[in-house]
Amino acid sequence: MAVASNLRINGERLWDSLMEMAKIGPGIAGGNNRQTLTDDDAKGRDLFKKWCDDAGLSMGVDQMGTMFARREGTDPEALPVYVGSHLDTQPTGGKYDGVLGVLGGLEIIRTLNDMNIQTKHPIVVVNWTNEEGTRFAPPMLASGVFAGTHTLDWAYDREDAEGKTVGEELKRIGWVGDEEVGARKMHAFFELHIEQGPILEAEEKDIGVVTHGQGLSWMQITLTGRESHTGSTPMPMRVNAGLGMARVTQLVDEIAWSHAPLAVGAIGHCDVYPNSRNIIPGKTVFTVDFRHPDKAIIEAMENELREGAQKIADDIGLEIEMEPVGGFDPVKFDDGCVTAIRSAAERLGYSHRDIVSGAGHDACWINRVAPTAMVMCPCVDGLSHNEAEDISPEWATAGTDVLFHAVVETAGIVD
Repeated sequence: MAVASNLRINGERLWDSLMEMAKIGPGIAGGNNRQTLTDDDAKGRDLFKKWCDDAGLSMGVDQMGTMFARREGTDPEALPVYVGSHLDTQPTGGKYDGVLGVLGGLEIIRTLNDMNIQTKHPIVVVNWTNEEGTRFAPPMLASGVFAGTHTLDWAYDREDAEGKTVGEELKRIGWVGDEEVGARKMHAFFELHIEQGPILEAEEKDIGVVTHGQGLSWMQITLTGRESHTGSTPMPMRVNAGLGMARVTQLVDEIAWSHAPLAVGAIGHCDVYPNSRNIIPGKTVFTVDFRHPDKAIIEAMENELREGAQKIADDIGLEIEMEPVGGFDPVKFDDGCVTAIRSAAERLGYSHRDIVSGAGHDACWINRVAPTAMVMCPCVDGLSHNEAEDISPEWATAGTDVLFHAVVETAGIVD
């Protein structure tokens, strides 16, 4: 049964919740630094749990620390409809990336409570652990274990820069649950997220109906040359690993442009050794990030990188190692869930367009085990993973209105 178009969430309450959560783990420039499994992550979890308790939800936690807040349905045999995202942030992250999806899910529950509406299927609001992957690689770690992509033991052994592991830090902050990861069965999963790109704002669209997610390939490259004095080493006698990284950076850009318009590529993380002002780098370690919605194109870009980077290394006299360190195949989201989102936007009178997600999300893994789709709202200048990340209250409300209608229609209103 379609949800009546006059049913809307409380946008002011949603915005107040976003601002309250943003007080935990404040950044240095107006955003947030609430990295996964830190003390601030624990504080954010505690606040979310309090709000869930206040809304009458029961809380389950699995062995990866993922939080599942459940509102019962009228049919005890019906599989739940899940909705959510993540509360962890980048070191210099914004107030909305991930958080909007979790608190938007909570706002759905609050609105149903306000209106005394019952659904056939239970609704579960999720906070996935370590979506960002900035402290513990790879990203979308807990949802990856849930979907069977990673094993629990492998995930527990992931280390941060200080050698602390996921398993140790989960215990330290007190958020190791007893549920088997992935044991839950889903009727469907919906995720609301800011676009993290400029298309919706540029085209003045309220809603992005996410039909696909780009595939991703992370390749770690290590170039080894010879450290030597920058002032006294003649140019012909240098074996400069920094020069090699610079040329590979140019190569990556050229490869992405050659597969326009959907391909993207860049070098994000890099380490230079010994990283001294007057020493020619003897070693560089960096990660190449390629993305495209066609798996064959991603594989072609990887092959072009291997051949081109090898030639660059040979020309300079560098040793080279190339190792895949992360990635996932392109995603096609469930037609039924996508239609529910598109229909909700039309019913509510919001302008919308189909869109391909350029970033990875927990929904990309959950799509493997349950019908899944995503809603996106605009963000200012397409900026994300940055403390200047910004959205308007109106955008947040529109996205959550569409999420509300899609989730509740899928869960089934009981007359």
